[in-house]
Amino acid sequence: MKKKVHLIVGARPNFMKMAPLYREFSKFPNEFVLKLIHTGQHYDQRMSDFFFNDLNLPHPDVYLEVGSGTHGEQTARIMDRYEEVLMKDKPDIVFVAGDVNSTSACAIDAVKLHIPVAHLEAGLRSFDRSMPEEINRLITDSISSWLLTPSPDADQNLLNEGISPEKIFRVGNIMIDSLIQFKDKASQSDIISKLGLSHQNYCLITLHRPSNVDNYSGLKIIIDAFKEISQKIKLVFPIHPRTLKQLDILNLKAEADNIPNLLLIDPAGYYDFIKLQMEAKFILTDSGGVQEESTWFGIPCLTLRPNTERPITITEGTNQLIPLNTSKIIDASNNILSGKIKKGSIPYLWDGNTAKRIVKIFRNLNKD
Repeated sequence: MKKKVHLIVGARPNFMKMAPLYREFSKFPNEFVLKLIHTGQHYDQRMSDFFFNDLNLPHPDVYLEVGSGTHGEQTARIMDRYEEVLMKDKPDIVFVAGDVNSTSACAIDAVKLHIPVAHLEAGLRSFDRSMPEEINRLITDSISSWLLTPSPDADQNLLNEGISPEKIFRVGNIMIDSLIQFKDKASQSDIISKLGLSHQNYCLITLHRPSNVDNYSGLKIIIDAFKEISQKIKLVFPIHPRTLKQLDILNLKAEADNIPNLLLIDPAGYYDFIKLQMEAKFILTDSGGVQEESTWFGIPCLTLRPNTERPITITEGTNQLIPLNTSKIIDASNNILSGKIKKGSIPYLWDGNTAKRIVKIFRNLNKD
C-alpha cells in the first residue's frame, strides 16, 4: 500500500535538505505519494523562488503563506494552517528538517493527530537554550518517531536524552547531497566575474542571527571589524533582508556603505552562493549550513557565535568559533590572510548518498 508522505519546507536551509529526499522518493511512485508543503516562513519571495528553481523542486502542493512575525505569531500561524491540511490529507508520515519554527510547529501538529514524524538532521545541540533553534531541536526530537542524524555527536546527544536507540538512524548530511549534485552547475556561475572578483581575493560574509544583528553594539562590533579587514581583502556580503533592515533601524547603513572594499549585494541564488563559497579565501558567518558547506569545500570558516550545534565542523572540519569582539574577529582573519589556515577533512557519510539511505529505511518499513 502506498504511503502518503509530507515533506515540509519553510526557510532557506530546508530547501537544500528536502530537495534530494523529494527526488529519491520520487523514484518509487508505486510506494510513495509525495506532497511538498511550503509554510512560507521564508517570506522573501525572491529568495524562496531562487531555491525552488535552482534545486529543481516543483512548485509546492500546499503553500501556507505564514510570513514573518514573532516566534509565537509565526509558530501559531503555521500550526493553525498546517493542522487543516493534515486533517484533510491524512498523510502516513511527515518529514521535517533542521531547527526552524516550521520544523517544530509541523511536528507538533502531526504528532497530536497521531501522525508519525521523521526528523531530518536530528540530534544536533548547541546546549544554549537562549537560541530559539535549540528549543525547536529539543521539541522536535522528543516527539519524532525517526531521528535521522548526520554525525556521531548527534547520536550521542539523543542517547543522553533518553531517546530509544531503535529510533536513531545515522544517515549522513543531506545538505551535502545537494552540494554534490549541483557543484558542477554552480562552478559555471558567472557571479565572480560579475562582481569583479577573482579566486581567493575576497572574504564571503553571511550574517543574520539576532544575537549578531539585532542590537547596535553587536552590529557595530562587526562593522568595525569589517573596516579593518577590508583594508587587506575585499568583503562580499550577500545581505539577508532581515540584516539589511537592521542596518537601517540601527542607523549603521551609511557606515557600512562607506567601507570601500565592502560589497553589499542582493541575496544570491543557490548556484551563485555555492560559487562564492568555492572561490573565497575564507568565510565569515553565523549560519549552521555554511559551516558544513565550507567544511566540505575545505574553505576556512570563522563562525561568529559562542557555540555551534555542529561541533564536527570544528573537530574534523575547517570551522572556528570566534567571539563577538572586534579585535578577535580581526585577529582570526589576519591569521588566515597570513597563511595560518586550519586544515580539515570531510566527515564520514557526507558523501552525497544520504537521501538514498533514508529512502531505503522507509522502503523497508513499507515491506514490514
